[in-house]
Amino acid sequence: MKGDRVLIFDTTLRDGEQAAGTSLNSKEKLEIAKQLESLGVDIIEAGFPITSQGDFDAVRLISKEVRNSTICALSHANNEAIERAWEAIKKAKKGRIHIFLSTSEEHLTYQLKKSHAEVLKLAVASVERARKLCDDIEFTPMDTTRTDIKFLYKVLEGVIKAGATTVNIADTVGYAIPSEFGQLIDGIRKNVPNISRAVISVHCHNDLGLGVANSLEAVRRGARQIECTVNGIGERAGNAALEEMVMAIRTRADQYHITTNIRTEQIYRTSRMVSDLTGFVVPPNKAIVGANAFRHQSGIHQDGIIKKANTYEIMDPKTIGMPASALVLGKVSGRHAFKERLLELGYSLDEEALIHAFKAFKELADKKKTITDRDIQSLMGEEIRTSSEVYHLDHVGVSCGNQSMPTATVRLIGPNKEVLADAALGTGPVDAVYKAINRLVRVPNQLTEFSVNSITAGIDALGEVLIRIESEGASYSGRGADTDIIVASAKAYMNALNRLLVTKKVSRKQVENEP
Repeated sequence: MKGDRVLIFDTTLRDGEQAAGTSLNSKEKLEIAKQLESLGVDIIEAGFPITSQGDFDAVRLISKEVRNSTICALSHANNEAIERAWEAIKKAKKGRIHIFLSTSEEHLTYQLKKSHAEVLKLAVASVERARKLCDDIEFTPMDTTRTDIKFLYKVLEGVIKAGATTVNIADTVGYAIPSEFGQLIDGIRKNVPNISRAVISVHCHNDLGLGVANSLEAVRRGARQIECTVNGIGERAGNAALEEMVMAIRTRADQYHITTNIRTEQIYRTSRMVSDLTGFVVPPNKAIVGANAFRHQSGIHQDGIIKKANTYEIMDPKTIGMPASALVLGKVSGRHAFKERLLELGYSLDEEALIHAFKAFKELADKKKTITDRDIQSLMGEEIRTSSEVYHLDHVGVSCGNQSMPTATVRLIGPNKEVLADAALGTGPVDAVYKAINRLVRVPNQLTEFSVNSITAGIDALGEVLIRIESEGASYSGRGADTDIIVASAKAYMNALNRLLVTKKVSRKQVENEP
């Protein structure tokens, strides 16, 4: 199979969004979907339409706007879910319905309470129903790696005969190890008579840290679709990471002899966008996209890199869109230099957005002596976070000290451009700021997580605050960055509240009219 191509199926917007603490609104999902399209993803699993109106709307919006990638909707194995999935994707240029049904003994016995015969009949009937609506049908026997092998062969043969064009071998609970997962793929290719009529896909979770390894072994054995997520986010320990998979295939072409459609120079930007919008920080030591992935501290390593990069770097950081240069911008830098740096970092802005971003850059440059790439990336993340605000943070001021009561004053610009202001006391300056904001926005919520990180080094470093709030059982993340950590905390809180408001479409007037 030398020279084959493997399809990249990205499920960041579906499985990735199932990660605890993640909540994306339709606009944010569309923004990520468009970036995945720019990245060259073959299939984008945009959501699970039957689960909520919000998910349905997001999938339908993405189906209309994204034209170069196949748009996939997940579905239960029942007619209502299948028809709902079809309604969401029917405007897509290329659409797919993805049906899943548990097949393992554990799931059949304790969850579905169905026999093998009942599950087989349901699987076949569901695919037949979906095929009447859509030509591209994927079927997943959920918890494949713990499914009785002979029963699995029957299910796969049945759904392919019914019209499935892709069969997805799912290590749903991250139980498999590479050798046995590879043998599973071999067995399917040898024992399912009509397997040549369908693409073999794999979906590996990372509970044992083997998601990427299992997926790559499956590719070696003939799988030709990989299901993955940006930064490896997802249920529990997450999914196989797209960036690791793609760069392993590219870097070790001598072993895999396959290619992908991925434009690798878009990887870093995609990673940063997903991190910004989901609120999940990329660990510094994360492979490919982590802050330390191309940093060298050891003297021996530094000496080698200076003499020849490949002594300690197996990849050129530019191939993933991470700038290798260390150009430093400051307050005397012009708009042209700023625009060029943005392009190098993967940001292409229209004139209006550039003017707005440059103004924010100048304001930051007045506070810091030098502006690094990390500062610019954080600045662009801030631009993304404030692009769909319901309430805008216009002013925040605090008074505190060991002999005084922490007091905060806050001024917001409301939905109708009205100016809103209030003050509050708190146990500390951040608590006072949050109480003042709550007096203005008046949306019940509970702060469940608060963390502070320094984006760059030095006394004038940008501080980044990540928070999570809960409201009516749903979780919303928020991020904010500023040289003043109190301001960064206020920005993060406003970001989370705005996401809550946009998601629930709650207006201030509605809140005030509540008894």
